[in-house]
Amino acid sequence: MPYTARKPALPESADELRTRIPGWGADLDPADRPSYPKERFAPEETGAHWDLPESQPDPGNRERSLEHLRLTPVFGTAQPLHGVSGAIRRFAYARYSEARAAHWLLLIAGDRVEAIGAHVRSFATLRPDNPITQTGILGERGRHPISSRFGRHRADLRHAWLDPLIVAGPWVLSIVGAVTIVRRIARLF
Repeated sequence: MPYTARKPALPESADELRTRIPGWGADLDPADRPSYPKERFAPEETGAHWDLPESQPDPGNRERSLEHLRLTPVFGTAQPLHGVSGAIRRFAYARYSEARAAHWLLLIAGDRVEAIGAHVRSFATLRPDNPITQTGILGERGRHPISSRFGRHRADLRHAWLDPLIVAGPWVLSIVGAVTIVRRIARLF
């Protein structure tokens, strides 16, 4: 079980594993492992007085991987999941293992939905997001934007043509979507 002070016993003995797997046990000698002092269970030296650390109270709505029987003893509560992005993330944790690509793709999708929501919410403030100044486009001006890119074997040249699409694409799509919605509403009246 994870998060306990002692390691679980091996299902097979060291001799059985050594005969079955060539090279098994090459690092059995603690002197060969730099992490050995951290792996020892010595409560008299470390001051540990527990077998399993005391868990913080479970609010009941925290996401947990399918691989784990329960939450880790300590977990963050500063940014609770909310809205559509939270629903996407909860679905990823409830439905898919961390070993599945779908789990991570859903978490990324939840992050993108949260970012879009933050951009939309910024328009309700006195200082909405400004894609021109916040993407660093103006920082290129006056710093030799063309000559600094060629003849220097820069790795970012391979995807430089994608940068305007990635930066401006969501804004252009948002504007086109807003104009389309306004036109449809105007037709109704």
